[in-house]
Amino acid sequence: MLLTDQLKDTSQLTNTDQQIAAYILKHLAATSKMTIQQLAAATYTSHSAIVRLAQKLGYSGYRSFRYAITEAAYHQQHGLDQIDANFPFLPTDSPVTIAKNMAHLSTNTISRSLAQLDADKLAEAAHRITAAQRLFLFAVGDSQIRARSFQNKLTKIGQFAILAEEYNDENWTAATLTPSDCALFISYGGNTEQHTQLLQLLNEKKVPTILITGNAKSTQIQLADTALVTAQTEYENLKISTFASQISFEYVLDTLFALIYAGDYQQHLHDLKQHYQQLDEHHLI
Repeated sequence: MLLTDQLKDTSQLTNTDQQIAAYILKHLAATSKMTIQQLAAATYTSHSAIVRLAQKLGYSGYRSFRYAITEAAYHQQHGLDQIDANFPFLPTDSPVTIAKNMAHLSTNTISRSLAQLDADKLAEAAHRITAAQRLFLFAVGDSQIRARSFQNKLTKIGQFAILAEEYNDENWTAATLTPSDCALFISYGGNTEQHTQLLQLLNEKKVPTILITGNAKSTQIQLADTALVTAQTEYENLKISTFASQISFEYVLDTLFALIYAGDYQQHLHDLKQHYQQLDEHHLI
């Protein structure tokens, strides 16, 4: 979750925390240049209160906290967070304006996703996929399109993933999984009841599971062995389309594929050349 999103989520913040958070959100640019002494004076709090808030939000101390504030201020200054993910254009916008807005939405979404990714969890997810005897992809709607794209990339390196919900038989499919397999769930809301039940079943069967979601509060995160969260400002229902969520999912899945490829780079490169030569010899490319 981005810093600005964390500061706006007051559910776990004390009154003092909220006081500091409100000041930072209102004065991002100014706060990014403040020392801890200056911020404490401006918010009528203390050094320790600011450090406690920083650590509560996942930062080691004020230095890393201030760095995150500086990044947030940069995004605000350059308008990267001003495009509405749900309604990124208006009927009165020109074609060029719409094109620019969609470009900004794409870059902003990827920046938000990158800021939230946990390097250790990314590596862990890539390892689970590589080590799996079989990989099953659980996704519906637009997310299944992203899953198919990921499936296609994996095929190019000789790893064949299975779309568990392709024939609406995901329950029986899940029942056949073993601990040597891996199940990857892709869900923006992370609240589909059937997916929750399937994750519970796979937990009991000790099947490794990965969840990619845009909901940092999803109960499915606790059920998955590895969870990758990329929260966006996109609503679950009221929106023109699933622009931000699908851009984010595509980016995360592309990153996972890149990690898998890099894990055995020379072998994959050798196989690529060999396969190209075989296809060329038979005039198939």
